[in-house]
Amino acid sequence: MENKREHLRTPVVCQIKICHEQLGEMLVKTRDISDGGVFVVLEPEQIPPVGSIVTGQVQGLMDDAPVVEMEVVRVEPRGVGLRFINL
Repeated sequence: MENKREHLRTPVVCQIKICHEQLGEMLVKTRDISDGGVFVVLEPEQIPPVGSIVTGQVQGLMDDAPVVEMEVVRVEPRGVGLRFINL
């Protein structure tokens, strides 16, 4: 399978607050991050469908971390790949 990624991934574990219209607010951990998006670890019942828009905010690193919009672009058994929107 060909790797079509534009951005290099960096393994980073931090906590993010994710908000989804139907699933509500969740505190989750990241697996990796790139200039284009982030992978977050989720339980199967927490996984929003591909194409869903969520907001996310890094927790615990700074008091005024920005809230960013992200789109679910990939679903795996252990979480989802989120693409940053309008960064």
